Amino acid sequence: MATKFFEAELLPHHERFAAQKYVDREFWNKAGDLGLLCASIPEEYGGGGGTLAHDFAIFDAQYGLGDTGFGNMVHSGLVAHYLLAYGSEEQKRRWLPGMASGAIVGAIAMTEPGAGSDLKALRTTAVRDGEHYRLNGAKTFISNGKHADLVIVVAKTDPAAGAKGISLLVVETAHAEGYRVGRLLDKVGMKGQDTAELFFDEVRVPVSHRLGDEGAGFGYLMKQLAHERLIVGVCAAAATQAAVRLTVHYTKERQAFGAPLFDMQNTRFELAECATLAQVSRVFVDNCIERHLRGELDGATASMAKAYSTDIQGQVVDRCVQLFGGYGYMLEYPIARMYADARVQRIYAGANEVMKELIARSL
Repeated sequence: MATKFFEAELLPHHERFAAQKYVDREFWNKAGDLGLLCASIPEEYGGGGGTLAHDFAIFDAQYGLGDTGFGNMVHSGLVAHYLLAYGSEEQKRRWLPGMASGAIVGAIAMTEPGAGSDLKALRTTAVRDGEHYRLNGAKTFISNGKHADLVIVVAKTDPAAGAKGISLLVVETAHAEGYRVGRLLDKVGMKGQDTAELFFDEVRVPVSHRLGDEGAGFGYLMKQLAHERLIVGVCAAAATQAAVRLTVHYTKERQAFGAPLFDMQNTRFELAECATLAQVSRVFVDNCIERHLRGELDGATASMAKAYSTDIQGQVVDRCVQLFGGYGYMLEYPIARMYADARVQRIYAGANEVMKELIARSL
């Protein structure tokens, strides 16, 4: 169902979405109407009532078609689950139904101009002022930033307390005086994905909009990052297999020296190796999904899945571009867009170098 929806409603508009740097706002509503948003959120909060596997299947369908523009991975995969895990009953009933319908688009604002993987270096502050916080700071590389109706902001409520001074505040953007969306960023790849700068200038956030306990934000982030990294792994595995499928089809159709390019031994061997790498990545990620559904996925293994699957994605897509020849460098061909899209996978959700450090600490 997800595949058919994306084929009909997403792929035909790819060039337009890439040019404007975001998918249409109405697309979110259509996805919500079909049940493709918050599929793993309980029905009592307006969600699909499924498991995380339903979310992963939807993400897999999108990336399996070579699209990266629709920011559902952040919306349904991350933001909704922060609310479900740490939100009060009132907060869950206030925000989750709208997220499931597409009436509310969610974003999470962690990264800053001077702080990426090192969350302890955050400079955004939230100072308590009666029944509100005064929020000040800047965030960058924020997925769904333009359309976001709800932003979970990572801020320091006690700058002197280090990691224990970080809290999560929910900003309802429509009513937030002092909140501003900056420029939509001009990225190497993922052209259709809404990625923006956000600014907070004395934004008043009700204390009732804090997620969980004050000062507990860093722990919440660490707990959710394993899930986030597995989402990246799912998308990487799907994109890798899609690249192989595209290239097998192309090389069987493309004639070179009087025969299909696929008939050349080098082509067949390259694709045999790529198909093997893609399958190994898929099996490892699937095993992590099974463990995650049982509540057994540890942070180090999630880091392995993220680092390995994205490294393999980069390697395989690069080799596939080579087999496309000059056409592989033309953006009208999906393999060229997949090449550009793949690069950031090794950077966000924690750079792969950080993943290696986390893995090493578990040894």
